Amino acid sequence: MQGAPQHAYVSVPGAARSQTSRVVNDLGRTIISGRLAEGSLLPGDSELIERYGVSRTVLREAFRTLSGKGLVHAKARIGTKVRPRSDWNLFDPSVLVWHAEQGFSPDFLKHLGEIRLALEPEGAALAAQRRSAQQLEDMRDWLGKMSASGVSKADFVRADLGLHLTIAAAAGNPFFVSISTLIEVALDAMLTASSPTEDPQRFAISVRDHAGIVTAIAAKDAEAARRHMRAVVQMGIDQSSQALDTAAVPRR
Repeated sequence: MQGAPQHAYVSVPGAARSQTSRVVNDLGRTIISGRLAEGSLLPGDSELIERYGVSRTVLREAFRTLSGKGLVHAKARIGTKVRPRSDWNLFDPSVLVWHAEQGFSPDFLKHLGEIRLALEPEGAALAAQRRSAQQLEDMRDWLGKMSASGVSKADFVRADLGLHLTIAAAAGNPFFVSISTLIEVALDAMLTASSPTEDPQRFAISVRDHAGIVTAIAAKDAEAARRHMRAVVQMGIDQSSQALDTAAVPRR
């Protein structure tokens, strides 16, 4: 694509979006990884246009997207700078995924766990009050897949995610649906770090505790649903933190 006429990228909206996404993902990963440090200037427009083989319009759209995620800030006559990590929008799905791809530090995973503790027990309590019959059926289906004999690590993760996201939807609050990606990324990271399928005793406890959530939601017992969800989230935090500490993952 390098060296193609610039107007080719502007005249086809779908192609322009694809090119913008490619630039955003590459620069986003570079920033999250620290290869472009906080406060550093991004390469000049001409260099990036040549590197990615895109038009100036596409590059500007990529900068706007990254700016919306809190990663960069453009200043006249200075250039585009990487913003401090404290400004990054950690609720943005792409930012979370880029962090996950780099590997979570123990501190970052702990902070994700704290957010889960603040949100998911209340989501479960609301689900107990508002769930539909179909949502309850879906929860039981995911629970059955989690507890299947010989379930693989990947299938367990998929079923666990499905259960938690169904509970979030059953809360009947659009904000819980909006944060479902946060829950998904946090769960995936925790289960990848330390999966219950690796230990028969942990597996049995995990299935039992998740079953407790579903049973409480079926009974419309909000307090029990809140209590069981808190126990599930805390166990995940403890196990994944222990696994990361053992692996001596460098802290960021």
